[in-house]
Amino acid sequence: MRVLLTACATTVMLVAGPLTATAAAQGSRSPVGGAQLTADATVVTAGAKPPAVQAGSYVVADLDTGTVLAAKAPHAKLRPASTLKTLTALVLLPRLNKADVVVGSDGDAGIEGSKVGVYPGLRYSVDLLFQGMFLASGNDAVHALAEHDAGGTAATIERMNKKAAEIGALDTHVTDPTGLDSDGQVSSAYDLALFAQAGLGRPDFAKYASTKYTNFPLAKAGTYQVANQNKLLFNYDGALGVKTGYTTLARNTFIGAARRNGHTLVVTLMNSPHGITEDATKLLDWSFDHYTALSPIGTLVKPAAAAKTGPNISKKSAAGTPLPKRTRAVTMPGLAVQTLALRVPSWAYAAPLFLLLALFLRRPRALRVHNRKSKARRH
Repeated sequence: MRVLLTACATTVMLVAGPLTATAAAQGSRSPVGGAQLTADATVVTAGAKPPAVQAGSYVVADLDTGTVLAAKAPHAKLRPASTLKTLTALVLLPRLNKADVVVGSDGDAGIEGSKVGVYPGLRYSVDLLFQGMFLASGNDAVHALAEHDAGGTAATIERMNKKAAEIGALDTHVTDPTGLDSDGQVSSAYDLALFAQAGLGRPDFAKYASTKYTNFPLAKAGTYQVANQNKLLFNYDGALGVKTGYTTLARNTFIGAARRNGHTLVVTLMNSPHGITEDATKLLDWSFDHYTALSPIGTLVKPAAAAKTGPNISKKSAAGTPLPKRTRAVTMPGLAVQTLALRVPSWAYAAPLFLLLALFLRRPRALRVHNRKSKARRH
């Protein structure tokens, strides 16, 4: 019986072994963009030392090449505030006709946070609402645009999460398209850089992001001037704008981009107490000045590669089409055992051991008495 129990226990360990090894292998997968781009609050760079800034997390990258030049806690999941509106724009811009007219609603006017001044009953073009969203960070404009799209705000949130996964922004989870501090809403400095890269690749996004002023209608009559909240546009040579953000919990967040000397760089900052424009300016100046001396520390992942990266791979693609079925071929010895081990609950491996113990304890009483008498005679 001891031999049988030992053999059973050995079998359990052998079968469970591949499960542990497989789980460890999955857990050791490199972060999106490269092994150096972690959530650690350590500044990572190669070739020159970047200036000190107050932001708890940042990324500096070349948007043309996708090269990450410097980073600090790039994958730390933090509240994005209104920088999340860049993802909102990525979803809504290709779906909405900019000439469409939207009538303001009570829901638009009553939304929390920053507003551009959408009033119930007034008529706005989609184009003007996008301007209100980018320049004034108007949550009312975002609400009006999202509700104008098919499925309303709930569908917009779903599309935003799908879009984030599609482009490799796996740190991002959206629960409110305005960027307000709703439960579970997070992003990262790395993901914000991906949003900027995808957005500035669209002429309409780039135009809205770099617009300095627009005129927005007042409730009764006339218009008032709206200035872009991104101060980089007004005081930095080659600035392309993009987006600012602030909430009490997120603190200051920022996406800024500029083009100089044939290079287009983006800087994203999160969780900063103040001085966000000054910090962005420092990092951009440093990056342009030391560009030739800097070595890549990671990359902005491409959408095609993003589909194969990260721990949570959906059974459907971002477009909603089923992924190819698994093949039956096994190319490595033991792969079938590991695959089986992943599908079997861990408690099932101990079942043979418990079965043998139960059989041992349930032996007929006469047999147990006979065994005890035999042992007594031998002693």
